[in-house]
Amino acid sequence: MSLTPSGPVRLHRAARIEDAFHDVLERRLRLRGWKVAVTPYTGYGAPGWVRVLGRVLLTRIDPKPGKRPKKLRGWRSFTAVSVANAPVRITAGERTCEVRCDRGGFIDTVIEADLAPGWASVTLECEDSAPVEAPVRIVDPSVRFGVVSDVDDTVMVTTLPRPLLAAWNTFVLDEHARASVPGMAVLYERLVNANPGAPVFYLSTGAWNVAATLTRFLSRHLYPAGPLLLTDWGPQPDRFFRSGQAHKRASLARLAREFPDIRWLLVGDDGQHDPEIYAEFAAEHPDNVAAVAIRHLSPTQAVLAGAFPTPAGSPRRLPADAAAQRWLGAPDGAGLWRLLRDTEML
Repeated sequence: MSLTPSGPVRLHRAARIEDAFHDVLERRLRLRGWKVAVTPYTGYGAPGWVRVLGRVLLTRIDPKPGKRPKKLRGWRSFTAVSVANAPVRITAGERTCEVRCDRGGFIDTVIEADLAPGWASVTLECEDSAPVEAPVRIVDPSVRFGVVSDVDDTVMVTTLPRPLLAAWNTFVLDEHARASVPGMAVLYERLVNANPGAPVFYLSTGAWNVAATLTRFLSRHLYPAGPLLLTDWGPQPDRFFRSGQAHKRASLARLAREFPDIRWLLVGDDGQHDPEIYAEFAAEHPDNVAAVAIRHLSPTQAVLAGAFPTPAGSPRRLPADAAAQRWLGAPDGAGLWRLLRDTEML
């Protein structure tokens, strides 16, 4: 059972099975000496409030810690065991409060905080765990422009069919083998340099388990730092598995509510649903969209991404409402920069 303001709600059967398995596993690992640790994620906010993100996990304390593995396979991210409903102390500036993580160990809460615009940090503690610092990006109220970027096939090259892509990239591929889409890091850097204080959000259907991997990838390829907006991978309280499209729609709508004065450059690719999702958002929130920039995949990349390829020389299909907004398309960051360089964004 799960509690909401209106009363108890029965969890989906898959979620109940997952919770029962985690309860047994957590008890056994605690008996073996595993300890609670908090994994911080990058949060964001504005003067007066901050959205704090993180996760409470059980960690094996190794008395003889070895060297960091040279090859960092993705499966390591999915071997973590979460702690459900644990109390977490959050300190932001002069304020301290206590919240509880959810059934998956996730911390996702908005608290009052008096933090100055720019990069800051909040402190997270749980039980007897060591305190950890979670970075937060505080957006200046005067900022009027920001970037929301997809990840797969937009900033990170993926070259496998969708049914195999998640399994391969998540569980097998060494994180250093991932390649950056040419020119995208330079484009984003030029955008934030031309718009001081502009936030960059990386919106993906990927799991929070790979947040650290994605953060290292973005840093290694010189992308501007920014919060990741990822998903809980697995059974949900109301359904067997999470909906990636619903996650993107909800995240965009939330950003529009939280930053009503910011106009966003929405960056994605035409391999899956980004054009349709962005078109819906632009139709519902026209004042919050500066432009939509779509990376065009090659015919081969489109097929591997699960989309129908566009024949060479044929016009790209755009959503019905695209004419009312500024839509740009190119195969890489350099092409998008050439289209954007004469606009007010650059």
